[in-house]
Amino acid sequence: MKTLNPDYVKTITRLANGSPYFRHLGMVIAGLGMGEAVVELQSHDHHLQVYGNVHGGVIASLADTAIFWSCFAELDETVGITTVDLKVNYLAPVADGKLSARGRRIRLGRTLGLGEAEILNGEGKLVAHGTSSVIVLPGFHFPGSPKLPPKFL
Repeated sequence: MKTLNPDYVKTITRLANGSPYFRHLGMVIAGLGMGEAVVELQSHDHHLQVYGNVHGGVIASLADTAIFWSCFAELDETVGITTVDLKVNYLAPVADGKLSARGRRIRLGRTLGLGEAEILNGEGKLVAHGTSSVIVLPGFHFPGSPKLPPKFL
C-alpha cells in the first residue's frame, strides 16, 4: 500500500487553499489522506441566499471538492482527475456557522472513480450528502507545473 508523503500533502494543500475559487468561497482542505479528505468553510453573509440560509451551490462546492480530493490522493503523479457528475441531497438548512465536508473514495479505477461526501454543520449534524463520479485524465497537471515533492514515500 502506498503512503502519502506528508511534505506533498502540505504543499498540495497550500496550493489548493490558495487557489482563486477556494479563496473566493473561503473553503480550505483541513485534512487529506488516502481515500479521504476534509474540506471546511466558515459561512458568512455572502454565502447566504434570499431566505437567509447557506446557498445550495456553496454546499455542492464543498461536496464536490471533498470527493475530488479524496480520490486525488491515491492517483499516480502522472495523472489528474476532474468531476464527471455531482448529486447532492440537501437534508437540513444551514443559517450560519462552520460547515465540514468529509469526502470518501468509494472506488477508483484506471479511468473512473466514485466518491461520496457528508456535509456536517458546526454541531456535527448531517445537513447534506453528495456523490460524484470523477474521470482520470493522463497527463493532466496543475497550471504552471509547480515543483512538488514526491507524492508517495
